Amino acid sequence: MKRRTFNKLLATGAASTLASGKLASSASAAPYVIPSDENRMHVGCQRGRVEEKELAFKARCGVHHIDGYAPKLIPGVGWDLDDALRQQELCAKYDIQIDAYHLPLSSAGVDRVATPNIMLGKSPERDREIEMIQQMIEVSAKAGIRALLYNATILPVIRTERTPGRGGSTYSTWDMAKGMSEKDKLTKAGVVSVDEVYERITYLLDRLLPVAEEYNVQLANHIADPPLPIGYRGITRWNSPDIMAGVKRFSNLYDSPSHGFNLCLGSSAEGMRDPNTEIHELIRYVGRKKQIFNIHLRNIKGGWGYFQEVYPDDGDMDFFEVVKTLREVGYSYMVMPDHMPRHEDDPDLNQGFAFAYGYIKALVQAVYS
Repeated sequence: MKRRTFNKLLATGAASTLASGKLASSASAAPYVIPSDENRMHVGCQRGRVEEKELAFKARCGVHHIDGYAPKLIPGVGWDLDDALRQQELCAKYDIQIDAYHLPLSSAGVDRVATPNIMLGKSPERDREIEMIQQMIEVSAKAGIRALLYNATILPVIRTERTPGRGGSTYSTWDMAKGMSEKDKLTKAGVVSVDEVYERITYLLDRLLPVAEEYNVQLANHIADPPLPIGYRGITRWNSPDIMAGVKRFSNLYDSPSHGFNLCLGSSAEGMRDPNTEIHELIRYVGRKKQIFNIHLRNIKGGWGYFQEVYPDDGDMDFFEVVKTLREVGYSYMVMPDHMPRHEDDPDLNQGFAFAYGYIKALVQAVYS
């Protein structure tokens, strides 16, 4: 927790037991009861491997909700329901629930993604890919999956070289001044305007949302990472260059309980001049419309044009205030760490993620107390 947040708690008396070094002894004090996960947001994890060792690690960290690895793929058909059910059964041994899967619409970009024709706008190939995703929605519902996360992007995640971080770690970094040397390097999509990007998104969602509504599954779109200048590498992203205008335009495409966001706070902040202030407007806009289906709690230093992805307690956004705003709008799903800094002593990132899980759990408990 940041020093300024701790001082706020001291000032209001919320941290009095910490300041005194002993438990409150008043007989009239009501015992603190942590609200159930059904009624509040809770820590989650991104693409958790569904295997014994990994599940035991998550359970030790107090993580009981995960975004799991997708089930086995049946070529030309979709996901294997038996494998999805097996995964949920294994998770149940550790009191863990798979809440979400990633659709094969990832952030890898059209040159590498498993279903490129959807964002290339290429028919009839995209129609076959969409039919397969429709089957994945049905399988997910039968396996008890609440949300399906996806990216609607042509470009991959864009970064420049990593930069030094605390404790000898390194931070994923975007420096637009350096990255503009790649601005004319096109993908196989060629030049695509923002209106063409939205046409391809609506072609997809016109065919997915009726199925998602039928099976009561949420479709959660990730912010394109990062927001970029108009026409960068031939593409104008759906959320660029004005992140708030892009989010509003996407939000207003449909009035459906299945249409919403995998709201990455880091990727959103990357398009802002003052992330610590502007992030609350964005959360309130989509949160009051009940369009937040998942949260990536990723912090950054910087904003539009230059940023570093840092540890959650060390960025420009005050996450205590952010979680308060999430509570204000009634958000009640997973809050998961994302894109942790790297260090050679932590090759599997478990150190970084264990720290982040505990940090998120403490934030949530503080906000609900």
